[in-house]
Amino acid sequence: MGDPAVYDPLELLTNKGTRQPTFLSPIWNPMAGALAGFGAALFTNWGFRKPVLSGIQKHILFTLIGGGVGYYLDNKRNEYLAKRDAVLRHYVELHPEDFPKTARKKYADVLESWVPVR
Repeated sequence: MGDPAVYDPLELLTNKGTRQPTFLSPIWNPMAGALAGFGAALFTNWGFRKPVLSGIQKHILFTLIGGGVGYYLDNKRNEYLAKRDAVLRHYVELHPEDFPKTARKKYADVLESWVPVR
């Protein structure tokens, strides 16, 4: 990875398999979509003045559709981010003079000292 005291812009845009997704990362959007689908079924029943949990097949169908939509949107988002990172990486490779390696700064060097006024 190089010197930890230096930021390399090209290294920041490169995933060498060292980044591990969190536990919730792959399931968050499908779960949110499934929950939204289930909520849509509840809201539909409520809007038609039916008992909110009646017609369990509708709840199952809406939940599956919502989970599928969440999964699809998650994949599309990952494709978009991968393409964006590839374009940025390519631009940095073509113009290295615009993106020099910079030394890492600590907060103590950047922030001014703070004295509370009482």
